[in-house]
Amino acid sequence: MIDYKMILLPFLISVVLTPLVKQYSIYCGAYAKENKRTVHHGKISRIGGVAIYLAFIITMAIFVKADRQIKGLVIGSSIMFFTGLIDDLIDIKPLVKLTLEVIAALVLIYFGISVDIIRLPLGIQIDTGIISFIFTIIWVAGITNAVNLIDGLDGLAVGVSSIAAITMLAVALLTGNMPIAITMAALAGACIGFLWFNSHPADIFMGDTGSLALGMALGCLAVLTKTEFVSLIIGGLFVAEALSVMIQVFYYKKTKKRIFLMAPLHHHFEKKGWSETKVVVRFWIISGVLAATGFSLYFAETLMAVA
Repeated sequence: MIDYKMILLPFLISVVLTPLVKQYSIYCGAYAKENKRTVHHGKISRIGGVAIYLAFIITMAIFVKADRQIKGLVIGSSIMFFTGLIDDLIDIKPLVKLTLEVIAALVLIYFGISVDIIRLPLGIQIDTGIISFIFTIIWVAGITNAVNLIDGLDGLAVGVSSIAAITMLAVALLTGNMPIAITMAALAGACIGFLWFNSHPADIFMGDTGSLALGMALGCLAVLTKTEFVSLIIGGLFVAEALSVMIQVFYYKKTKKRIFLMAPLHHHFEKKGWSETKVVVRFWIISGVLAATGFSLYFAETLMAVA
């Protein structure tokens, strides 16, 4: 059973740890450097993801009896957490980061977490067979980087991640998968606690430390709940942000012109004159609508399967 402590505890841990991480960041120099695009001034920590990660891990250790797949999720997310932390502290090359994402995906496969079957609407299923590892690597790297790309405005990434986690919590409860439901509750609580400090104007940024770990966890949990396709709807904003970058790069290489004023997508609306708060709140609303749509589709498919 899920009770309030499983979401309240990570929330409280995150609320307590985030100011401590902020102070430590300033002490050790792990704060965002100002440049011509900077809208924040002063020393803003860029490793706030440490608080999210610790709140998540501590809650998991207390409430979840880890099976093989849960261990894989924790190890994979931890690999991405440390990858992001190193990147935020000393900067690592994109190729190194991608290599570590592939390693994390291979770890998931070792622990039995892989995209073996792609489940589409109307009961259509595609067996990936012996190339399931390729789909798993693409899925994990894709979702991880999509969450990373959306982390560009105060409260945007952590807010959308919270909505996705709460929706996937409902999916897990619907299927009776309690370990996954508790995991989702832990993730949601940790994110919401951090959002208190990350809302505009942000006192702290999650950085790659948080976004890469969050992306890995959400991508992994979609595989564990066998909802990869539905997750693309629930996390539709992640998909849109990633596509906006790919489209922009491809179109510019071909024509030397830009489709969007700036990519990822949230910066396009900033360039159109929307305030940061307006972009974030409207993106939260869109995320909520997409999450409700995805869950409704999954619920309908579940009812059809039972009937």
